Amino acid sequence: MADVTALEVELVQDGPIPLAARFACRTGELLALVGPSGSGKTTILRAVAGLYRPRHALVRCHGEVWTDSARGVHLPPQRRRAGLVFQDYALFPHLSAQGNVETALGHLPRPERPGRARELLRRVHLEGLEARRPHALSGGQKQRVALARALAREPRVLLLDEPFSAVDQVTRRRLQRQLVLLRQRLPVPTILVTHDLEEAARLADRICVLHHGRTLQTGPPSEILNRPISAQVARLVDLGNIFEGEVAGHRPEAGHTLLRWHGHLLEARLRREIAVGSRVAWVIPPGFVVMHRRDRPSRGERENPVRGRIEELVAFGETTNVTMLVDGAPAPTLHFTVSTHAARRNRLAPGVEVRVSLLAEGIHLMP
Repeated sequence: MADVTALEVELVQDGPIPLAARFACRTGELLALVGPSGSGKTTILRAVAGLYRPRHALVRCHGEVWTDSARGVHLPPQRRRAGLVFQDYALFPHLSAQGNVETALGHLPRPERPGRARELLRRVHLEGLEARRPHALSGGQKQRVALARALAREPRVLLLDEPFSAVDQVTRRRLQRQLVLLRQRLPVPTILVTHDLEEAARLADRICVLHHGRTLQTGPPSEILNRPISAQVARLVDLGNIFEGEVAGHRPEAGHTLLRWHGHLLEARLRREIAVGSRVAWVIPPGFVVMHRRDRPSRGERENPVRGRIEELVAFGETTNVTMLVDGAPAPTLHFTVSTHAARRNRLAPGVEVRVSLLAEGIHLMP
């Protein structure tokens, strides 16, 4: 991926839709915008495409200024070469698949448009369906027509607004795969709006977390999901193990900060900049909670061991989600996952006592 900033966005206004969004996207990069409903995600895409004009805005694409409210610059949508795929696809019902794609080919001489439209439909694997109207297409096929129409503009940026939300899970996986393959052939910045965190983590190079139109944190998926900048971000990305504790000391030689929590003294990843005695929020992703086997010691048994009792077990095929009440007053609730086979082998059930280790590398402190 070229390390070249291709798209820069800064949008600020108090209302009617609050915005305080700032992010950049490199050439060939996919940036996912995530956040709850009402976070301004679709409004941001519309502002980039020129369909919405915030009070204070700067949008620059490949060095060209598309919007600069301070200078009174606002290019109309047709001059931006932004490929936008709407959540509901917004296809013209009276036109065929080919006709819908041709509507975005106004920059080409009329005789060249049919051939180019057929070529784009082949690129998204819709050859043979050129004459079908939207009512005769499946949800996944409509989505691909919309994508072909977006590509018809030879976009300098691709904007995808919940593009997979209206299709079934099998079709969604196929479309996600096609998007990955398309990105390899189309090195432009891509902005994906999604409510699906798993989808964002799978597809995105970076994730931008939004709340009420404000950018809270931007970074690679592993950073967002394992090292959120605040408890608010941790909750927005649905990390269940969010607690409060007190910094009890630092051990730089061991790479640890000591954390006092409900009678436990835990070792966490070193954060020497946090003063001893400070109250902090902290989080541990479920993958860093390791259950001890009953029949023999397991990895990390001596690393931050805690005891408790199973409160709830929920099996999802090969994986079982475990809710554990940790010994202490009040008893905090800890969430982690084990294989369903391990849950059966260890005879896990509500009320059963278990021991787990909270791996220090996974304990992330948030001042």
